[in-house]
Amino acid sequence: MSLPPGFLDELRSRVSIAQVVGRTVTWDLRKSNQGKGDFWAPCPFHHEKTASFHVEDRKGYYYCFGCQAKGDALTFLQETQNMSFMEAVETLARDAGMQMPAREPAQRQREDRRATLAEVMEKAVRFYRMQLMGSHAAEARAYLDRRGLSEEQRERWEIGFAPDQWQALNDHLKQAGVPEALIAEAGLTTTGRDKSRPYDRFRGRIMFPIRNTRGQCIAFGGRAMAADAQAKYLNSPETPLFHKGANLYNIGPARTASGRGQPLIVAEGYMDVIALVRAGFEGAVAPLGTAVTEDQLRLLWRMHGEPIVALDGDAAGLRAGLRLADLALPMITAGQSLRFALLPGGQDPDDLIRAGGAQAMQSVIDNAVPMATLLWDREVQGQVFDSPERRAALTKRLKTLCGTIQDPDLREQYQREFNDLRYQLFRRNDAPRGGKGGYGTARGRKGAEAPLPGTRGSFLAAGAEGADEELREAVILAVFFAHPVLLAEFDGQLMQLETRRDDHRTLLDLLLQAAHEDPAPDHAQLAQRGGDALAALMRQPHVTIAPMLRPGADLGFVRQCLATDLEVLITRRALKRELEELSAELDSLPDDTLTYRLGEAAAAFDRAGRSDSNDSTTDLGEDRASLSAHLQSLIDSQVWIKKKRRPGPG
Repeated sequence: MSLPPGFLDELRSRVSIAQVVGRTVTWDLRKSNQGKGDFWAPCPFHHEKTASFHVEDRKGYYYCFGCQAKGDALTFLQETQNMSFMEAVETLARDAGMQMPAREPAQRQREDRRATLAEVMEKAVRFYRMQLMGSHAAEARAYLDRRGLSEEQRERWEIGFAPDQWQALNDHLKQAGVPEALIAEAGLTTTGRDKSRPYDRFRGRIMFPIRNTRGQCIAFGGRAMAADAQAKYLNSPETPLFHKGANLYNIGPARTASGRGQPLIVAEGYMDVIALVRAGFEGAVAPLGTAVTEDQLRLLWRMHGEPIVALDGDAAGLRAGLRLADLALPMITAGQSLRFALLPGGQDPDDLIRAGGAQAMQSVIDNAVPMATLLWDREVQGQVFDSPERRAALTKRLKTLCGTIQDPDLREQYQREFNDLRYQLFRRNDAPRGGKGGYGTARGRKGAEAPLPGTRGSFLAAGAEGADEELREAVILAVFFAHPVLLAEFDGQLMQLETRRDDHRTLLDLLLQAAHEDPAPDHAQLAQRGGDALAALMRQPHVTIAPMLRPGADLGFVRQCLATDLEVLITRRALKRELEELSAELDSLPDDTLTYRLGEAAAAFDRAGRSDSNDSTTDLGEDRASLSAHLQSLIDSQVWIKKKRRPGPG
């Protein structure tokens, strides 16, 4: 609707902004000068305790010296009550006794029709409310009792009951003078094969009125009492009043609560919303029998920049949350996103509040995670990234996700976030590269002392040079469980350790978690957490004979053994990976780059092999000599030049 020139100016001149604002705030009478139209109060926008919110009634403006909020009476209604501009205009016009501008005939006809249908819906509300008090609704009342809804709560939400009869509501409304055509247009009746005999759409159901932002009843949601009902919940169809994808249950009160600073919480169903509001979370809404739509997202963001989606703590709830995140991703902007509250143990908000009270729900809300975290968890959950192909596939999926974000600045922030998370995930598997692409820094811990004579030969002084890497890995893990006081000292090397077996990976994760939780983890508690996997590890023959696991082993000796063998194991695997990468890149890398990288690898390989010990040349295993010779032969023969010059077919 267009407004004629001068209408808004006259409206502002007729309305006292002090009266409009005074319905929401409490004036500081010591600071205010009412005679001059000068008013002060604590700010309603950032909920302060001091009076820095200033209203000049004669000028018709407000300003907060704390948060810099400013505007006129229309702005105030829009910001505090989440009204649209036209809703604020209509509200002030009613207060000022001004007639809204005349509408076009077609528009007037549509609005009159909608008003008539809204009256029909109110008659239906009263009918269903009366039916809930009857003897045929005993089972419905018992159900509401079990769900903890008192009579006061039923009245607050106007809950009713549709009797299990084919034409109870239709007959009632006809007797009240409502034409059958209007009843059907309101979505209250439907027809079968016999189009001439309409019957009630809702039968044998607990009824929840659905109201719009103006408080009009526009639809119903009905919960079936019969266990064999085709649909547990049934909503009104699309009507001139109701569009499922463009409305939300409890939207009016939630909009007001959100405007007062309460969180906006998106739950799954009617009972969840009722439970949340009853527990003090008045900004609760729910979609209407469908997944959240784009229109509903825009509606939510008009009320709050970051609604919290309360996900039921089961697989279906998580899937619904992920679908919503995918829907929202192209639409998010700076200051317009979602957070996700993950409820525990298969519970919904109603279950959680009944079990743990409002505090339990508040804790879940306080721990709501950003949308980026939810999407990241989906991409990595239950997967192992132990190969370049798997890592590349993850990178590709994350790039695809980020590519759907339309806001370029936000897209860049998501890319950075995913890159950081990916680095944290992979750094346990990536040995640190030194210099210009080599592994010269693979020796790890700063200030590591030279190995003691008793550690020569390595494999934790067990005399098992050249043993399988998994055996060396097993002994290292066992030693840390036996001496958890060393975890903090070797945390960096443990993060680099690539475990090849699932049981070893589980134990390594336990060690890393313990190191991050406590600088000196309790030995008994750590062993208990290791469970069967640790017990099986400790029974392995090469573990039982390790000197570091003998009672009374010297801690300095254990420390030196760990320093040597972690360095050996990490370096060996890093060098093997370097060889594999270089072999795969013979055709693409420049000759000088290949020569340099092979030389660096050979030097690092040699340094790790010497390990400051006269007899530890076998520290990298029996294949050290062959690996070293292979490296040197590649350097001497410059095989990549021959490969590149090899004539092609034809």
